[in-house]
Amino acid sequence: MKELPVRKHPRLTDYDYSAKGAYFITFCVKDRHELLGKLVGRDAPGAPTSKLNAPGAPTVKLSEHGRIIDREIMKTPSYYTNVFIDKHVVMPNHVHMIIIVADGAPKASNLTTGAPGASRPTMLIPSIISAIKRKTNKAFGFDMWQTSYHDHIIRNEDEYNHIWHYIDENPAKWAEDEYYGA
Repeated sequence: MKELPVRKHPRLTDYDYSAKGAYFITFCVKDRHELLGKLVGRDAPGAPTSKLNAPGAPTVKLSEHGRIIDREIMKTPSYYTNVFIDKHVVMPNHVHMIIIVADGAPKASNLTTGAPGASRPTMLIPSIISAIKRKTNKAFGFDMWQTSYHDHIIRNEDEYNHIWHYIDENPAKWAEDEYYGA
């Protein structure tokens, strides 16, 4: 019998994921199937990408699945006090977002809306991602997300600006993206 690899837990074991700060999050569709939308515009993959933010620059035309995930991301701050989605993009097979946790102890503000409870405050960021995935899976009628996600704790303003621009330019650079054509 083939022995399975031991998976490393992707979260920092002693980090409080409810701490004030900014978090860069990426999560993917299972097997990176392009179910969330498609790239449209003059600079779509295969065309030159000379002017990233010019009129006609590429954007992602969201599918029904993409529109549902976009709505759930936008609703997230209404479920939590002191939590904001500062920037996000829904790509054909993945989502990038910057989540800001502001001063004060974040808590689920309305447990009846489906936001996870806040009994484990060190699990705030994982709870937010889990809630988004759970709600969209329910709307889709199937489990569409990879189990885990990538997170990065943004440490300073330069890093924040770099990540913000990366998210902003992601559609224009889709052909260069590590998730493209995967």
